[in-house]
Amino acid sequence: MLLIQQTSTNPYFNIASEEFLLRYFLDDIFILYRNEPSIIVGKHQNTLSEINLEYATKNALKVIRRLSGGGTVYHDLGNLNYTFIANGKEGTLVDFKKFTQPIINVLQNLGVDAKLGGKNDIRVGDKKISGNAEHVYKNRVLHHGTLLFSSNLDELNESIKINPNTYSDKAVKSIRSEVANISEFLKETITITEFADLIANHIKQAFPSSKSYQLNINDIKKINDLVDTKYSTWDWNYGYSPTYTLKKEILIGENILGIMISVDKGIIREVKLKGDFLKNEDLLKIEQSITDCPHDIKAITEKISTIGLENINPNLTVDGILRGLF
Repeated sequence: MLLIQQTSTNPYFNIASEEFLLRYFLDDIFILYRNEPSIIVGKHQNTLSEINLEYATKNALKVIRRLSGGGTVYHDLGNLNYTFIANGKEGTLVDFKKFTQPIINVLQNLGVDAKLGGKNDIRVGDKKISGNAEHVYKNRVLHHGTLLFSSNLDELNESIKINPNTYSDKAVKSIRSEVANISEFLKETITITEFADLIANHIKQAFPSSKSYQLNINDIKKINDLVDTKYSTWDWNYGYSPTYTLKKEILIGENILGIMISVDKGIIREVKLKGDFLKNEDLLKIEQSITDCPHDIKAITEKISTIGLENINPNLTVDGILRGLF
């Protein structure tokens, strides 16, 4: 087994490195890494329905779709991520108990009453301290999980606060749980770096043939290529979302404008606006301006900025329309 302790805290790079190591290495691998503040959504989720977009934009949180399924999680430097990549036989690869047990052992050795529970979570009582997900590629499985050690839980909760009635889709939905930091349950204070070292040492003892590995220049180049072509792109992080419909009502002056859009592969395919205070031809003008446009703030802003909203109604603004589209 190769043991990799990443020094990078770039979430694009770290998430991309998991796919690279899964696909192009033959060894079993264990990885530890931390990410700068970011929101990581599951492969089969509708990104916009899972994140607080306004908060994420205001706080410059990176939003990244990972390779595995499951729900949305928040990463920051107070969260430690662990990853197992293992070879196996078809039908036996998915095994949450097997891959969480070494982590649970470390936690229990520290006096934390951690157990596997919920939807493949590690919990202390009814508090979730770790979310886990898996992805199978040929005869290899990727298992990764969060370990909330000293995360900013206020920011965590705010970043994934959503309005569940806005979007309609068949995407995988996150199961929200009450969370806690591991540090709350420790009898003696340790740092997250010391916690990571304890896990690494436990893995070395559990797998005596394991050896440390550092990504080389060629590895890093290929991972950065994957970042550029996939993990940092709008097409993957937002456009890959399953087909969805958004319905909202917004206040324009003293009038209500109803908005409905249908989105497929990230592209707005249908737009319906309702507002008795606007002429049908003006409604159609706005609808046509964003039809076949990516469901993206920048792209929509460019489209509707050219149609003279102020000439349609003095209360119509680009920001107002955007409020109804996200």
